Amino acid sequence: MEIEAWVWWLIAAVGLAIPLVLTAMPEFGMFSAGAVAGAVVAALGGGIVAQVLVFVVVSVALIAVVRPLAARQGARTPRLATGIDALKGRQAVVVERVDGSGGRIKLAGEIWSARTLDAEQAFEPGEKVDVADIDGATAVVM
Repeated sequence: MEIEAWVWWLIAAVGLAIPLVLTAMPEFGMFSAGAVAGAVVAALGGGIVAQVLVFVVVSVALIAVVRPLAARQGARTPRLATGIDALKGRQAVVVERVDGSGGRIKLAGEIWSARTLDAEQAFEPGEKVDVADIDGATAVVM
């Protein structure tokens, strides 16, 4: 019992799809698609040279076209600020006098310890300040 070439190509396609699922590397999916194209050529009666050539051309073409498109799409997606990164640049209200050595502010509905960015500067209760950075559990304001 001899297995036909197109079946071997489909086995190769499944074999290449497994690492795609396990590693999330899209290149394996492109090689898998190339193996399916090789299976189609084999099913249509193409020789081994044509099968391998179609596999290589389809795989390389997919990598050359899809990867740059995916990279551009990933670069276009806006980055969502979370955690302390979301607090940087926000306004806060001074609750206790804030100077270079410390104080308290109300930031995003919570009371935070704070200090000024410029050690010579001071803010009085009720003043609005901008959060320049978060240093541990202390907001650095200006």
